[in-house]
Amino acid sequence: MNGFGGAGAFSDGKYNITTEFGGWLTNYLLDEDVIELINYVDSINMKFGATNVITDDNSEYSKKFSRKALEYDLHLLKAKVKHIGTENNLRILTNIYEYLKENGVDIIFNTKVSEILIQQNDKYNLVLSNHETIQCDFLVAAPGRSGASWLANQCQNLGIKLTNNQVDIGVRVEVPSEIMEEVTNNLYEAKIKYMTKCHKHFVRTFCMNPYGYVVNENVDGIVTVNGHSFAGEEKRSKNTNFALLVSLTFTEPFKQPNKYGRQIASTMNMLAGGDIIVQRFGDLKDGRRTDKSRLKKSTVIPTLKATPGNLGLAMPKDPLEDIIETIEVLNNILPGIANVDTLLYGVEVKFYSAKPDLTEHLEVKGFQNFYAIGDGAGVTRGLAQAGASGIIAARDIVSKISCNKK
Repeated sequence: MNGFGGAGAFSDGKYNITTEFGGWLTNYLLDEDVIELINYVDSINMKFGATNVITDDNSEYSKKFSRKALEYDLHLLKAKVKHIGTENNLRILTNIYEYLKENGVDIIFNTKVSEILIQQNDKYNLVLSNHETIQCDFLVAAPGRSGASWLANQCQNLGIKLTNNQVDIGVRVEVPSEIMEEVTNNLYEAKIKYMTKCHKHFVRTFCMNPYGYVVNENVDGIVTVNGHSFAGEEKRSKNTNFALLVSLTFTEPFKQPNKYGRQIASTMNMLAGGDIIVQRFGDLKDGRRTDKSRLKKSTVIPTLKATPGNLGLAMPKDPLEDIIETIEVLNNILPGIANVDTLLYGVEVKFYSAKPDLTEHLEVKGFQNFYAIGDGAGVTRGLAQAGASGIIAARDIVSKISCNKK
């Protein structure tokens, strides 16, 4: 979750060329400008080893699948997708790191910025955990999702207004790859959005991993679930997994959505002895826990060793009913998704970072030369728009330096 490339260094490496999801850069720029930036970042990635293979979001299959989904009020979000692959992602980021190091960029690891201090003339001092101080003319804060709380604390100390009142709660679904092959072979990833009839919540499929693996991740001491897949066929599993997430937006007076999500994950960890829980879909519908015996008889062999149990003991009633309804509706276009032995791992939580008030250049309003970018700043939710946000800040900085030289 930390280090050069952050979680991206070890992620599945799905690069989505779209503005329909993956962030909110269209709040600051026109759609076509965001796509230009995403393509520009992609061209850099390719220079360092990324694939040029890309899915077609306007193919006949895509159109047919989208029409079929609409019959059941399921909405396919359009995107061109590149699958970089977990093993390739690390290689590309290594190449970028070596390039930067060879071209005069100093990178300091394992060093926390304890405090950001404002100096005169729009300059900033970074107080490090080892008590050293670094002065900077331009400050770009890009702490990633695991550093979102850090950035929020720094903003609060500086008097910067923040907004956030949303969290996504859900599960990781795992099925035999055969169920998903037609979709994953043609689209690689199908991002589908649905509004439930029972509670009127938006539910979405997310992070689809063909022939992939379910993994757990540690978010500041809380164990949650995720997934990834390799590009090479020799490392494939027999399953496909994806997230099913319920978007919860809260109203006044509640202002702690991330704490709410952490509490659910913490309860799930407690029930699983510090681990995550896996449950068969059929057991969940029947209101009984999955035990070791039932899991052993399952036709779906789990790719992650998790604790069999009952998601309903920790997952709130409304999101759980939303998930059950969505799986049953998805079964109309993905037959087999609602099988008894479909595995659900919980809990998967996507925390939304608190968002500072930013200009169109992603500069913090009222704080000249201070930029907040990427997932940790709440403006993006994925590799493509995160990279694009960095280019927005960089171009503005270069423009200012050029003007000063004149």
